[in-house]
Amino acid sequence: MFIENIKNEDVNLLECRSFKGEIIVVDTLEKLDDAVKYLQNQSYVGFDAEARPRFTKGSKRHISLLQFATNDKAFLVRIDIIGLQKPIINIFENTKITKVGSGLTDDMRTLKKLRRFNPAGFIDLQQYSSEFGIKDNSLKKITAIVLGFRISKSQRLSNWEKDEYTSAQKLYAATDAWACFKIYQKLNQTKQP
Repeated sequence: MFIENIKNEDVNLLECRSFKGEIIVVDTLEKLDDAVKYLQNQSYVGFDAEARPRFTKGSKRHISLLQFATNDKAFLVRIDIIGLQKPIINIFENTKITKVGSGLTDDMRTLKKLRRFNPAGFIDLQQYSSEFGIKDNSLKKITAIVLGFRISKSQRLSNWEKDEYTSAQKLYAATDAWACFKIYQKLNQTKQP
């Protein structure tokens, strides 16, 4: 049903799409409460994390932002401002909410250094997509193979700890988590009889 690999040149020929729903920057505990109430009612959400880029050898990765997305809402949780709060840990440990991301191993390792938790209900698309014969495992290529469009990665190395995010940063962050949501949705539809 899906091709195994796709060349960068072929990805670049695809239409570029991005998240079209509501983007909510969560930078206060009140906004976090609202986000958690919404997320607790979802069976699955797209998930991603962004770190401020480090350009010196040996410097440690520090996650600044967590992204959760459904088809119509994306929450950008500024843990650089509000910290890794217990309500977020509760989402991480909730087996009833599937959190779908890509390349989750490093993110979990880094987040556990901030606060101890037992991740549950996470699906890493890098492994999950291989069950469908897909060998390319970057989010950009999995998106192209499964969804038939490309996503922009132009903001990947931007400063995720700046006071205010640009519109481009918000859209990039929301789109990455949304793409995970959409890929998981499509893969599961192909498993239906």
